[in-house]
Amino acid sequence: MAEHVIDSIAALEAIYDKPGKASLIKVADHLTPLYAKWIMASRLCIVSTVGPEGTDGSPRGDDGPVVQVLDAKTLLLPDWRGNNRIDTLRNIVADGRISLMFLVPGSNNVVRVNGHAVVSISPDLLGRFDQRGRQPRSVIIISIDEIYSQCARALMRAKTWTSEDESAQLPSIGDLLAEQETGFDGEAYDAAWAERADQTMW
Repeated sequence: MAEHVIDSIAALEAIYDKPGKASLIKVADHLTPLYAKWIMASRLCIVSTVGPEGTDGSPRGDDGPVVQVLDAKTLLLPDWRGNNRIDTLRNIVADGRISLMFLVPGSNNVVRVNGHAVVSISPDLLGRFDQRGRQPRSVIIISIDEIYSQCARALMRAKTWTSEDESAQLPSIGDLLAEQETGFDGEAYDAAWAERADQTMW
């Protein structure tokens, strides 16, 4: 198997065709009007970061636009309540590199942003995200290095928005937790989750 591992950029490029024109001209270094329109329609993004302990990928969602636009080079992402592991925030403080993938239900296209981020607790920024009298603990300020659309083939292959609901086949979160710790009451965890989530959404 080792003899089939690609270990150089030249060897990698040799097995792929040259990128098409569309894949090269789609990249912008700032938020154009149409990219801004697309991102403001997104209520879900996947955030990827890297730090001393490795990489992290985290879904971020909201009931409106998942980010706010500060200016053509800057996005604001609130850090709403979660599990307090703060893996993404730790990575940003340590490294700062960040990538985001914005999704919109029904669209097989994805818009991607690569850049650098910092974590802020500015009262002015926190106040921009006031929800029912609650504010996020912090706001991620994302400086855009590049923004571009992603080919639709991946979501088309997966039938992301058109396949039937397959969630009944999945183990519950309570099942997964009980698998990790003997004696953990996964059924009780699952039974209490919906009410707990409703009370702690913001």
